[in-house]
Amino acid sequence: SPEQCSRAVAVQRRVDCHPQPGATQENCEARGCTWCTTDVPNAPWCFFPEDSPYGYSLGGNAEKTAKGWRVTLNKRSQLSLFGNDISPVVVDVEFQTKDRLRFKIYDPNTERFEVPLKIDSPGVAVISIYLQITTTVPSTSVYGFGEHEHVSFKHNMDFVTYGMFSRDQAPTPFANLYGVHPFYMCVEDDSNAHGVLLLNSNAQDVSLSPNPSLTFRTIGGILDFYVFLGPTPENVVQQYTEAIGRPHMPAYWSLGFQLSRWGYGSIDVLKETVNRMHRYDIPYDVQHLDIDYMERRLDFTYDKENFAGLPEYLQELKKAGMHNIIILDPFISKDEEPGTYRPYDLGEEMGIWVNNSDGVTPAVGQAWPPGNAVFPDYTNPRTVEWWNQLCLEFKNVLDYDGIWIDMNEPSNFLQGQFPGCADNDINNPPYIPSISDRSLAEKTLCPDSKTYLGEHYNTHSLFGWSQTAPTFHAVQQATGKRAFVLSRSTFVSSGKHGGHWLGDNFSQWKDMHYSIIGMLEFNLFGMPYIGADICGFNYNTTYELCLRWMQLGSFYPFSRNHNEQDPAFFGEEFAKISRATLRIRYSLLPYLYTLFFESHVHGNTVVRSLMHEFTSDQQTRGIDTAFLWGPAFMVAPVLEEASTAIKKHHHTGIK
Repeated sequence: SPEQCSRAVAVQRRVDCHPQPGATQENCEARGCTWCTTDVPNAPWCFFPEDSPYGYSLGGNAEKTAKGWRVTLNKRSQLSLFGNDISPVVVDVEFQTKDRLRFKIYDPNTERFEVPLKIDSPGVAVISIYLQITTTVPSTSVYGFGEHEHVSFKHNMDFVTYGMFSRDQAPTPFANLYGVHPFYMCVEDDSNAHGVLLLNSNAQDVSLSPNPSLTFRTIGGILDFYVFLGPTPENVVQQYTEAIGRPHMPAYWSLGFQLSRWGYGSIDVLKETVNRMHRYDIPYDVQHLDIDYMERRLDFTYDKENFAGLPEYLQELKKAGMHNIIILDPFISKDEEPGTYRPYDLGEEMGIWVNNSDGVTPAVGQAWPPGNAVFPDYTNPRTVEWWNQLCLEFKNVLDYDGIWIDMNEPSNFLQGQFPGCADNDINNPPYIPSISDRSLAEKTLCPDSKTYLGEHYNTHSLFGWSQTAPTFHAVQQATGKRAFVLSRSTFVSSGKHGGHWLGDNFSQWKDMHYSIIGMLEFNLFGMPYIGADICGFNYNTTYELCLRWMQLGSFYPFSRNHNEQDPAFFGEEFAKISRATLRIRYSLLPYLYTLFFESHVHGNTVVRSLMHEFTSDQQTRGIDTAFLWGPAFMVAPVLEEASTAIKKHHHTGIK
């Protein structure tokens, strides 16, 4: 009614009371919520009233604990958005260090899943439940949340929702991508910064409202918040990495320029590419091998026809001072002739696969290898033994220096495994966060699959994270040197054991700009060894775009071209310009290496936004077309077609 609308909450303060699609006045008011249309884009029409009956109130007094306080909260009313509400809930507040506060909201009567990051006994959530908490933030300068392709570093707060759930998904705005980082930093109007982590691995989303406020929704686990008190942006990242683990120290050679391509086809094409790079004298240290090198895309094999002589060629490259990276996928073909494919036979014997909901039969999906595939469960200590053994043995076949782990969301080319997902509350919970297709099984396994730590429902987004540390230790053991691991799927603390690239980007000008934003964000997430595929991965690049991208990519911490058009492809002039910018990079490597050391020891960012060094200058809050290496070196690339100058933008203040 109009008078209900006039008494309604001001539009910018509305919090969505019907976050799943299909809100109507009828189902909104049945929830005890207010319905009021508005022409403000994306603002909710169904929202909690000021005097909302939902939520919890304090029951009894706060009790003092060893590190802080414990309070009990009781539900205010019988109303429920999704059923199965828990009451009472307990809130533990712990003052963990002088810069860090933890508050944890949990069910005192039933053990629920907790992320096994520095936690000894992960519980198991049997029942799916929907958790929601809204908090106001002191300014609209909010950064972080991942992994997404964000169109600006400083978030738009006009009713924007980001889903977080690892997914094999090429970067596209608003889609949930390969990794999960429920961490944000806020820079307040007085220039003090703080950071907040929600340590939760279930499917979740966060809504940003202009109030300004944030609403977190997750469909499992507990609400486990860590608050980092700053006061500078750099302090926030130092405090965050102190809690989750400092970034690993990369090998010096891995700061050199790297080349890769999916589609070399044969060892001759590979040799031709390497020779052309050297012929044009383009600085170049690392060669990657994508899945082409494998025999029929089977892990731990190489194609003895198209890549005959590969072991010897890798040795030759190493003698010339180069380093080699091989790719490995997590899924293992189960349809080879019995006794002919050791990775499967050994895994079967050791019982290491992700299982169906019965907890006994392996989940079977489809991926790159011919036939069907099973999925190793890296949360199982036996799987770690299996993987370690295979990686060590394979080192004697192909003399690699590092491993690139891909498709580890985990990716599956079906919706769930055979024969499809059962219709139950775990596979189809009452609320599915704002993720692609609103489906938990799309391109992956069914949520009720079983892993060593519990349901895939809880552990899905931990798959890549659980594979990264074992791969790091295997490479360290195999090479006897500092390990190189590049992982597509990441989670809170993945930076301790690996680097990341920004996935299957596109050869478009805007992607070049977005790569700067992604690089800044992963430095906030404690993963400074980060870059994007130079010249793009999908679509064909143009001469001009690729050249501008080579200039920008020369200053990615992880600098790799993964395009059919390598820097030697376009001829002399292109090679000359690429050589010049890469030589600037190489001349600064001692400085870059020092920044990585600072990051490893103190947790600083390596690449940072101008705001980190000029926090009190309001203009720097929105700048994401230029960036800094450490405190001392600014990179301001040309990001627009047919342009030879950087225009002074009123919103960036950069000339």
